[in-house]
Amino acid sequence: MEMKKRITLELRNRAPEKVTELVLDNCRSSNGEIEGLNESFKELEFLSMANVELTSLARLPTLSKLRKLELSDNIISGGLEVLAEKCPNLTYLNLSGNKIKDLSTVEALQNLKNLKSLDLFNCEITNLEDYRESVFELLHQITYLDGFDQEDNEAPDSEEEEDEGDEDDDEDEDEAGPPGEYEEDDDEDDGGSDLGEGEEEEEEEVGLSYLMKEEIQDEEDDDDYVEERGDEEEEGVQGEKRKRDPEDEGEEEDD
Repeated sequence: MEMKKRITLELRNRAPEKVTELVLDNCRSSNGEIEGLNESFKELEFLSMANVELTSLARLPTLSKLRKLELSDNIISGGLEVLAEKCPNLTYLNLSGNKIKDLSTVEALQNLKNLKSLDLFNCEITNLEDYRESVFELLHQITYLDGFDQEDNEAPDSEEEEDEGDEDDDEDEDEAGPPGEYEEDDDEDDGGSDLGEGEEEEEEEVGLSYLMKEEIQDEEDDDDYVEERGDEEEEGVQGEKRKRDPEDEGEEEDD
């Protein structure tokens, strides 16, 4: 399938200004040049054109947001200076399997100030003596060449990095909890404790007043009991007097 038709198919259900990733691998380019791709793809961040028989990047449109560019297995031998002009924010560039032979061709990438990873695997330039040392010396901005840094540490996979970042974020969220949750709990606890103290104070006041009332009532009951006993004793004395009086009167009559 031709590149232009492939792009048309890719845009059947979406506008070019909303496309952030575009894969055109294994399409046929037009006379070795890019066709159908234009500046309306202004949000494009990832573009892959592997094995499309490209020989030139002259018709590459301005893609200021492009971060990753895959151009492996083409027939590109030069003209890399256009990348700094059209894609100034590139961080990853794959030119493996192309016709790049010497350091002067790679020198054109010096103006890609944000470039961190460059792949020239299976290019003739890799056969040069001190190839890696020379490229790192020429391109100070890059960290990884053909997937490894200067200490032969392998570059991390971008997808793994994103997954790890998402997992770390999830763990942080789990540990931290939803925002405001603990604050609300604290407020509820504080409110509950305040209510509890108020209720305890009320209970203490009620208890004291109740006890005092009971004591007062007990004293009144005691007073009433004493008065009743006093009245009973008086009645008893009066009864005795009444009993004695007739007896005394009888004795007097006998006398």
